[in-house]
Amino acid sequence: MSSQVLTPNTESAMLARILQADEQELTLDAARYWLSVKLPVSDQDRVDELSAKARAGSLTDTETQELDNYLHIGFLVGTMQAKARRLLPMESTLDPQ
Repeated sequence: MSSQVLTPNTESAMLARILQADEQELTLDAARYWLSVKLPVSDQDRVDELSAKARAGSLTDTETQELDNYLHIGFLVGTMQAKARRLLPMESTLDPQ
């Protein structure tokens, strides 16, 4: 992620606070859902395009912010997927089938 500080009330900052709250454990269904979450192809293509421009040093300020947003959301989804992976190995002992 960028070294920019995320302002406290951007959409991604609000979402981060919600997702990172440990007040409730993930359910098995929620864990399965998070592991299925993927960036749509059109967004992945945009991330690739912005990343190439960043490597070339030709991002505009607006594009820099857009890439930072993608990276932040990717981090949040990755965090939730890591929580899901920790829960799902226990599924076989919790789910009598």
